[in-house]
Amino acid sequence: MTNDSLVIPQLIVGLGNPEPKYDKTRHNIGFEVVDELARRVQISWSENRRFQALLAEGRGLTGDKLRLLKPLTYMNRSGQAIRAAIDWYKMPPESVLIVYDELDLPVGRLRLRLSGSAGGHNGMKSAIAHLGTQNFPRLRIGIGKSDPDKNTVGHVLGKFSPEESKIIAEVIPLAVDAIELSLKEGVEKAMSLYNSRIIEC
Repeated sequence: MTNDSLVIPQLIVGLGNPEPKYDKTRHNIGFEVVDELARRVQISWSENRRFQALLAEGRGLTGDKLRLLKPLTYMNRSGQAIRAAIDWYKMPPESVLIVYDELDLPVGRLRLRLSGSAGGHNGMKSAIAHLGTQNFPRLRIGIGKSDPDKNTVGHVLGKFSPEESKIIAEVIPLAVDAIELSLKEGVEKAMSLYNSRIIEC
């Protein structure tokens, strides 16, 4: 495999909602993952009004330029911030890796893909609409399905149970490991190693 065929992300986007009341909710797991990545590579966040987002820039573990983005537009308009950033940096959509929560995966699972549909996720619907393509990598973090007697909105905007929180505390560093491998060796290599991993309590 030549380097030309490797998909190496240039912009890592975590999806979530910006207000403190949404901290640590299932829907904000994308924010938590990019926060952990920023901590690990020791880069700090600052508000970028042009993008309507928080931006962290620095060098990744490989020494290459690394940019992390947290849209401040609320989930269903996330694509606006992502589009503004890739236009500014003149990046193709394929260079964006988006991290977000996934109802259809159990807690403790990760799923990296090179492309795909939004699967009912409003943040991803917005991203696909603004990027004009589904062909960009994404890392989905399992948050599990809601109970049949609870509504989906309440589930995604709710917080993890104590048991789930223990699993998520291990999932977040694992997700960052997967992103770091994507940055070093490409998304496909990370897919082969991390899509089969499961964290159990």
